[in-house]
Amino acid sequence: GLLMALDVPQERGLGHLDQRYLDGLEVCRFPLLPFLQPLPLDWMYLLYTIMFLGAVGIMLGCCYRLSCLAFLCPYWYLLLLDKTSWNNHSYLYGLLGFQLALLGADRYGSVDGLFRPQKRNTHVPLWNYALLRAQVFIVYFIAGLKKLDADWVGGFSMGSLARHWLFAPFRLVLSEELTSRLVVHGGGLVLDLSAGFLLFFDATRPLALVFVTYFHCMNSQLFSIGMFPYTMLATNGLFCRPEWPRGLLARCPPWLRGGLPSTRPPQPSLDCYYGGRGARGGLRPRQHLAAAFTILYVLEQLFLPYSHFITQGYNNWTNGLYGYSWDMMVHSRFHQHVKITYRDGLTGEVGYLKPGVFTQSRRWRDHADMLKQYSACLSRLLPRYNVTRPQIYFDVWVSINERFQQRLVDPRVDLVRAPWSPWTPTPWLLPLLVDLSPWRQRLQELEAQLDGHMDTVFIADFPGLHLENFVSEDLGNTSLRVLRGQVLVELVEQQQNHSLQEGEGMQLPAGQYHKVHTVSPEPSCYMYLYVNTTALELERNLTRLQELRERVRNGTEQSPLPPELRPIVGEPLPAGVPLDPVVSLFLRREQQEQRREWESSLAQRLRRFLRRKFFLFRR
Repeated sequence: GLLMALDVPQERGLGHLDQRYLDGLEVCRFPLLPFLQPLPLDWMYLLYTIMFLGAVGIMLGCCYRLSCLAFLCPYWYLLLLDKTSWNNHSYLYGLLGFQLALLGADRYGSVDGLFRPQKRNTHVPLWNYALLRAQVFIVYFIAGLKKLDADWVGGFSMGSLARHWLFAPFRLVLSEELTSRLVVHGGGLVLDLSAGFLLFFDATRPLALVFVTYFHCMNSQLFSIGMFPYTMLATNGLFCRPEWPRGLLARCPPWLRGGLPSTRPPQPSLDCYYGGRGARGGLRPRQHLAAAFTILYVLEQLFLPYSHFITQGYNNWTNGLYGYSWDMMVHSRFHQHVKITYRDGLTGEVGYLKPGVFTQSRRWRDHADMLKQYSACLSRLLPRYNVTRPQIYFDVWVSINERFQQRLVDPRVDLVRAPWSPWTPTPWLLPLLVDLSPWRQRLQELEAQLDGHMDTVFIADFPGLHLENFVSEDLGNTSLRVLRGQVLVELVEQQQNHSLQEGEGMQLPAGQYHKVHTVSPEPSCYMYLYVNTTALELERNLTRLQELRERVRNGTEQSPLPPELRPIVGEPLPAGVPLDPVVSLFLRREQQEQRREWESSLAQRLRRFLRRKFFLFRR
């Protein structure tokens, strides 16, 4: 993109540090609790093996309680070890593992039932089902409540999703904008709010199963979210009558039933209370405890997504750590520019680091708590590279839900020594400019007016701050236009300053640095317009080659074809003549087009789909 201020600073900084990460010598981590650290590599392999065996034991109902612990403890350890891997899905798997450790999920079709007759084919207390159903209901319903956000209702959260081929049938009768608003955003909101209720009642369950199944199958194609769609498909059976597996197995051929779980009615269980139907004694303390736990757990799960007023240090432009709020897909981000500056505390020397050095994750760019951890890690590692008492400054530019690109944190604050607490708001976090949200419609209109060769970046900045930018030589005809406020454009090499008011603009020289200072008392808004002249010239050359080949094939080309261009018509390249890079790119594009046509049959698409899912399941 346009904001390329890191190109030259990286050469002046410590850009070689990535190799140290690849060698495994120095790594920055982001645990939830500071004392959590990974075990040695061999022990981590053992931990993964134990967790895998625990999952297999849960699936088979073999040594069930022990298997639950073998899965649950390593899973939560690994989840808390790295906040960058958190999401709603991994959090849900941990909750389900915790619930399974308390439930009697080994009573039917389990290995334990083969060796313990008192467990074999016995009733399961109703609170077991109530707990699992409540958890799935909360996932749907809270996700729907979170989608009542103005950005989602306005159609800005997933604005480009309607272009996906899955929505092509809707685009036959609706425009892309209406498909986004009505189908993607409106349909997602209605389904999340109603799915839990429709699944709960017998009369509406068949209809709910159809829509929920369709919804999750679509999600498996739209997003790379691992096993989550299939997990949610598997939870559909929790809302059906408990005896449905027996009815399914009863339809199997008699020769097959011998190796399947029994279809006979279940036996009474000491864990269950049957009321007036032959109850032996009253409710026991264990059953009182189970009922109280179920109620408290459901209340806690309803409270947690709205508990961000307690853990205010984890709040950013969105509330809380991403993972336990069920605000799935409500916020989409686009990062335009990230700069990490270090200053030697002894000599004052300033340098720059490649964003993401010492870590593979990119989640730290959006969260103040992770930025604090990252800066602390860098301050520990940089002294090994002769940087004394380093000060670390971050300049993170991000757009959320199609707003202006703006700063997330104050670039003037040294985050190594900046205060941070999980219980108080972060003082160096800059606010989201929600007052500029109505501009999004106008920004879309401005983008729609551009031709296919021009691009734009919309910027909003705070008073007293400036953006240092470098215009690449490839970006010809780059201009800046002020949409709101007042800015001062400083051309560094020419040592010139230009003051621009709202509605004014200027041409920017290529191959040079410039700084845009916000001098108005309110935030300034401006836009860059630029053309990638190198890419434009390449496209023109490829178009000329396409036209030349057509003329040669239909006989309208009179002049002989140069030797270096003969490969475009399938002729071999003469000996000693090097292959032109543009011709090579042209041929590669032709091969890709042919391959796409060859693989466009339904059978080939199905094969690619199954292959993708095979590797997904195997991972």
